[in-house]
Amino acid sequence: MSQPNVDNFEFGVIQDSLGQSMGTAIPNRALMLVCGGIGSGKSIIGQRMAFGMTANDVRVSLTTTELTTRGWLEQVSSIGYYMDKQIDEGKFHLVSSFGVIAEESEEKVDLLDIIETQPSKDAEVIIIDRASELMPEEMSSKALISRLRKFTSEGRTLILTIDPDEMEEITLRDMKNSAEVVLDLFTAVVGGQLVRTVSVTRFLRAAGPVTERIGWKVMPEMGFIVDITAVA
Repeated sequence: MSQPNVDNFEFGVIQDSLGQSMGTAIPNRALMLVCGGIGSGKSIIGQRMAFGMTANDVRVSLTTTELTTRGWLEQVSSIGYYMDKQIDEGKFHLVSSFGVIAEESEEKVDLLDIIETQPSKDAEVIIIDRASELMPEEMSSKALISRLRKFTSEGRTLILTIDPDEMEEITLRDMKNSAEVVLDLFTAVVGGQLVRTVSVTRFLRAAGPVTERIGWKVMPEMGFIVDITAVA
C-alpha cells in the first residue's frame, strides 16, 4: 500500500521529459488552470497529467465534457496512454457527461456538483476537462474560489482546463490570481509547421526547476513529447 502524498504529486514518466521541465511534481492542496482556445491541447495536457500521476501511484478522477468514456479511453490508447489497468486497480476513475455512448445526460451538472461526488472526494487529484463549460451560474468569482479552496484544503489538487472564450473575464482573472499553477497554451505556424507551446505563467511551491516556455508535440504511441526544436 503506497503512503499518502503530503506535499506534492509527481507526474514524471519515462516516455517524456515533461516532469523534469515542469517542476517534477504538482503541489498538493492546489488549484491548477490549463488555459487555451479550441485545438490548443488542453485535453492532451489533462490526459498526460492523468497518465503520469497514476503511474506514480496517485489516485486520479477525470471528468470529460467532450468524449464518451469509451472514446476517451480509445483516444489515450492511440497515443500510448493505456489507462484500463489503472481503472481496474482503483487508481483512476473516469466520468463523461455523455456516459459510454454519445447521449448527453439530461441532468444539468456544474463544476461544484462534480467536486461533491464521491469519486472526486476519494481522489487525490481531480481533473475536469473542460471546466469553463461547467461554471455555476449566478455565482460570484469570490464565492466560487472559496468553494474550490475548501475542497482543495482537504488534501486534494484540482486541475481545470479552461477555454477563456467561455468564461467571464473577471472570473478567469480572479481564478488565475488564486491558482498555484497556471499554464497558458499557444499555437503558431512557423515554416509551415504547427508549433505548440506551454507557457508556465505561474508555478508556486514547485518541487524542482521550472522551464517557463515548453515546446511540445503529440506522437502516435508515444504521447506528449517535449519538442527541443521549438521555443523553450
